[in-house]
Amino acid sequence: MELRELGSSHQGKELVFRYRTQYYYDVALQEREDGWFFALERREFPAPVEKCFTDRLLEPWLENPRLFAAVEGETEVGYLELSHEGWNNRMRVSNLWVAEGRRRAGVGTALMKEAVEAARAAGARALVLETQSCNHPAICFYRKMGFALIGFDLTAYSQTDVERREVRLELGRPV
Repeated sequence: MELRELGSSHQGKELVFRYRTQYYYDVALQEREDGWFFALERREFPAPVEKCFTDRLLEPWLENPRLFAAVEGETEVGYLELSHEGWNNRMRVSNLWVAEGRRRAGVGTALMKEAVEAARAAGARALVLETQSCNHPAICFYRKMGFALIGFDLTAYSQTDVERREVRLELGRPV
């Protein structure tokens, strides 16, 4: 496998993200006069849940985007999309996609190592990303890659994110 930086030829390419999960992180939030208290507790779904969503590469709202592909032969088996956020000097992983048949084979790890190196080379102070509180496989992977929880948003996707067990988690790590 080799990693290649791609130009704008993939702009607008649609990626389909699918995952199966058994767990979610339940948000317990308590507001008191002396502050807010929260916990994210891992809970099990009654039965495994299948999730699917789409995204497009190199969207115009990204700041100075870069796109990398993991290539085997001439087949692209993974993508890493980065955006250097100038206002706070953080590198954002805006997309990390690995072909379903190539997961748990080192493709994601290679792409994330490339993200760390690109962030260092750009002089970014941190590498950040977001995932859903129900994407337990991704959360485990990101934690293994050195990421920790840096925030969450209870209404990023809808007004019922907490009830749907799909809260936006922000994860980050220094570089």
